[in-house]
Amino acid sequence: MREPAVRVEGLTKEYGDLVAVNDISFTIDRGETFVLLGPNGAGKSVTIEILEGFRHRTSGDVRVLGTDPAKADRGFKARVGIVLQQAGDLGRLTVRQTLTHFASLYPNPRSVDEVIYAVDLEQKADIAIRKLSGGQQHRVDVALGMIGNPELLFLDEPTTGFDPEVRRQFWEVIAGLQAEGTTIMLTTHYLDEAEALGDRAAVILAGHLVAIDRVHSIGGADMRVPVVRWIEGGEERSERTPQPAAFVASLVERLGQEPERLNVRTPTLEDVYLAMLDGRSTK
Repeated sequence: MREPAVRVEGLTKEYGDLVAVNDISFTIDRGETFVLLGPNGAGKSVTIEILEGFRHRTSGDVRVLGTDPAKADRGFKARVGIVLQQAGDLGRLTVRQTLTHFASLYPNPRSVDEVIYAVDLEQKADIAIRKLSGGQQHRVDVALGMIGNPELLFLDEPTTGFDPEVRRQFWEVIAGLQAEGTTIMLTTHYLDEAEALGDRAAVILAGHLVAIDRVHSIGGADMRVPVVRWIEGGEERSERTPQPAAFVASLVERLGQEPERLNVRTPTLEDVYLAMLDGRSTK
């Protein structure tokens, strides 16, 4: 069997008495999109930076594309793309000049024009990056992460600053990369984005990995039980049931009519995630 794109075993990162990441383990298969979820300060960024080779671990074993990122050479870095949370200071060069320069540093780069189109900067291609808005500068960061045609792409809050239409366009870009077999590790606070793009997801809280599964299964079956809501006697009522159709039929029979404001809803990834944060059910 092929080695996973990412293999993490017992990863721990300590800062004195503070344990930022506490003995976490997971793998990411080649061609998979893996989403790491968690609130600010949970340990997501530390984990990502260790995998990228920007930060050293305290203990544990980490392999990214078969290499220890703490000992990575230039060849490894050419196989990995990174999109950070904030736009970088790229000076006076235009978008096209910047991407052309960075493309020249890689052995098998993507087309500059293709990448400019993918991040919706065609109208800004010949404008100095320093003159772009913050959101547009962040699109340049995304383009720089893509330009090297990486085997593994780290996306850290990639659509921050994107308006809804451009964010959806970016999802199409990621879908194209997925179809090409690019492995993607994504962090995002947009749960609809995680649900749309992710194959598997993990939730990290206070440095601990508390859940890992397929995106549409994470949290377990109990947290995915549908909820039926309706108005009865002027009061809102709800019932969690694995058989919502049968429950609604019995409810209609009991009331002699369809209940007022009847709603049947299966918990989304956002519902499950927020429930995990609160330590409660999805009801």
